Amino acid sequence: MEKRLFFLQRFLANPRLIGSVAPSSRFLCEQMMRCVPWEQTDRVVELGAGIGVMTRDIFRRKHPDARVLVFEKDPELRRHLAGRYPEQFLFREAAELARVVEQQGLYPVDAIVSGLPFAVFPAEARDCILDQVWEVLRPGGVFVTFQYSLQLKRHLQQRFRTLSIEFTPWNLPPAFVYRCEK
Repeated sequence: MEKRLFFLQRFLANPRLIGSVAPSSRFLCEQMMRCVPWEQTDRVVELGAGIGVMTRDIFRRKHPDARVLVFEKDPELRRHLAGRYPEQFLFREAAELARVVEQQGLYPVDAIVSGLPFAVFPAEARDCILDQVWEVLRPGGVFVTFQYSLQLKRHLQQRFRTLSIEFTPWNLPPAFVYRCEK
């Protein structure tokens, strides 16, 4: 309960940055994690880690040699993540994805898992991040994100050769999971 309250406080402090009143449910996390071919994944990026619900599942499923980069813009959430994952690379700005991936020697990336609230981003910020997602993924790499509407569908179809969408009612609010393949 304490983590949910912390997350709600961060949402109230900046709803356009956080995008949801509650962290992702275990049902949503499970659905997202099933979209990633973990046995073929050596380089993973998480965008919009929040309090680390998906981060925890990524670290549970990745193989020991896989490298993970985590992005979270909110300073309080980033501080929380640094306390839980001190050995990991944490970055602030998803709009610097391509530069960071290159700088860290992780190009190309096998999978990107995102909790970014694209629906509340200005169009240029959304497009900047989605273009970089496409740029850093290897051919056959996957981008998995969730949204609370279908408004992102057209933007993803313009970039990715394969797009599938699943719905999970067991989240607050219910969410659509987008799985894209380059």
